[in-house]
Amino acid sequence: MSYNEGGFGESSDNRGYGGGRRFGGDRRFGGGRRFDDRPKPVETGKEYDVSITEISRKGDGIARVDGFVIFVKGGQVGQNAKVKITQVGGRFATADVVGGGSPQPAAEPAAEPAAE
Repeated sequence: MSYNEGGFGESSDNRGYGGGRRFGGDRRFGGGRRFDDRPKPVETGKEYDVSITEISRKGDGIARVDGFVIFVKGGQVGQNAKVKITQVGGRFATADVVGGGSPQPAAEPAAEPAAE
């Protein structure tokens, strides 16, 4: 048997090591995930009232509008704030706090204003 007859190192359909797949296979860059191209519930430049529920690994607050994630620079858990969207991506948006709200820890009720 010669090496050209489908023996060692070759298959009869001449596909080689990849099994017919080119480098990286038939998958698209990024593992074949397709990003959602539907309209997002937020728009760049617009303001939204949000409640920050979590903190990201980078220290930004995380809020959601209709389930869409918004990273809020300088936001803190429990904060209700008005934010301005600075960038909208395929899976999340970024925003800055523009007004309203101060951090309100869930364990402590907000202090009542002193009566005079």
